[in-house]
Amino acid sequence: MRRVEQAIIFGGTGFIGTHFAQHLLREDLAGKITLVDIVPPRDGIYARTLREGLEAGRVKFCEWDVRKPVPRLLLPQGADVVINLAAIHREPGHQPKEYFETNLYGAQNVCDYADATGCSRIVFTSSIAPYGTSEELKDESTLPVPETPYGCSKLVAEAIHTAWQRGGKGRKLLIVRPGVVFGPGEGGNVTRLVRSVVKGYFVYLGNKRTRKAGGYVKELCLAMIFGMDCQERDTESRDILNFSLDPPPTMEAFVEAIKSVSGVRNPSPSAPRFLLLGASYLIDGAAKAVGIDQPVSPVRVRKMFRSTHVEAKRLREDGYRWKFTIESAFRDWMEEVPTDFM
Repeated sequence: MRRVEQAIIFGGTGFIGTHFAQHLLREDLAGKITLVDIVPPRDGIYARTLREGLEAGRVKFCEWDVRKPVPRLLLPQGADVVINLAAIHREPGHQPKEYFETNLYGAQNVCDYADATGCSRIVFTSSIAPYGTSEELKDESTLPVPETPYGCSKLVAEAIHTAWQRGGKGRKLLIVRPGVVFGPGEGGNVTRLVRSVVKGYFVYLGNKRTRKAGGYVKELCLAMIFGMDCQERDTESRDILNFSLDPPPTMEAFVEAIKSVSGVRNPSPSAPRFLLLGASYLIDGAAKAVGIDQPVSPVRVRKMFRSTHVEAKRLREDGYRWKFTIESAFRDWMEEVPTDFM
């Protein structure tokens, strides 16, 4: 990616947005960066570079909800690239309509902003969720068949961005479909997995061989820049790239990598999945009855033993070289935020 003067990141204070902004700063790929989000920038130890950029004036924060049209004068008018990361994505955690409200209205409003201000390049992070769950290997040529409101909303959001790209001469659109993205500040399923393994209460549910497409957040930043470079070199107007480690890792690979970098020697036993699934219904029902928010849910338990076997075929064919293995990714994470592994 050639250096740009102005980059705007919608959803810029989230997990991926924080790391992508820092990548642009470290590599000096953008003169100015504007983060657009509903929450202020993060202050974790992994966000040090971002804080320095804010203090130096290279990064600005603009509070705005992408579900509402973006006022034309709210943001810089000369954006060279718009990165759209804004989304509701936690499953479970939201009502079905919430995924569509944010992911569809957000897509349309971001595209309308780019259209109104003459920006000719958008990078949109979608998801592998439109492919659905399957043991069968899938790649960018596979017909998407989403199974959840989140997956459906992301597929429609892709179509909204595609309509924007086709609506003007010279416009470029890169759609990136990541699997589970993990690293410092993630705070989701992989963080919970790390803690369960390190603290010795992780149990397999007959899912050692379950494939979980995904990769390290810093690798995702590299892959996104690589995809933009390929577009410039090959004059592609629209491209779709899956993102995952190559090949997509198994649950056992995740667990063994965490053990290796943390020095944990505890065995990880296996249990019949129906026991935990049954218990999750009881725990979830009791928690809802008394109004307690807790992480155990049948939806989350089922996701543990359903494969997302999606490969990053286009990245591999285009010559991308992965920087991180699954073990080196967890090691880098632990070195940056040691408390996540305690």
